[in-house]
Amino acid sequence: MNSHVSNYSVVGRIGEGAHGLVFKAKHLPSGRDVALKKILIKNFEDGIPINVMREIKALQLLRCKYIIKLQDMFPRGTSLVLVLEYMSCGLREWLQQRPRDLTGAVVKAYAQMMLKGTRYMHAHYVMHRDLKPANLLINHQGILKIADLGLARLFWPEGGRPYSHQVATRWYRAPELLYGARYYSEHVDLWAVGCIIAEMITKTPLFAVSQ
Repeated sequence: MNSHVSNYSVVGRIGEGAHGLVFKAKHLPSGRDVALKKILIKNFEDGIPINVMREIKALQLLRCKYIIKLQDMFPRGTSLVLVLEYMSCGLREWLQQRPRDLTGAVVKAYAQMMLKGTRYMHAHYVMHRDLKPANLLINHQGILKIADLGLARLFWPEGGRPYSHQVATRWYRAPELLYGARYYSEHVDLWAVGCIIAEMITKTPLFAVSQ
């Protein structure tokens, strides 16, 4: 962690991820835009919480064009700040504000990028467990990337390990999760991918059930 908060100038707030607030900032030495994810750590002496460590480890492990890149991290007061590449918008905003721009060609391109990113994650034995439009970000070059790995977990191909079923947003939650399964695989991500592709095509969530 060779960076410091003085290297960054916060421009504004972007939103909130699974584990903290996200801000847009400028990296002063290079002039590039970045996203700063500020995660509250109650007590550094007790170590970084396991769920935060999982997100950091997943981001460090996954180096793919279609997965958000962790550029740096540093402590700041009672928080840990993750420096992520800046993405100008998200798929959720496209669906809500400019659905007509999601033409057949754009949907195919975004579906392919999402599938490539998902395949890369699964090839490295990581399941995301919270794929949804809000966690699919798009940069100024039109490249879609999977983000917010706060619920990501390593999995073993042979299975045999219980996980929490309280993951994924309900609209994109696989049937086995809805039924409370503790044993499941990376296939829960593929269910979410299918729901997202259908939503891009129809411009409405496939399974819009009440929370």
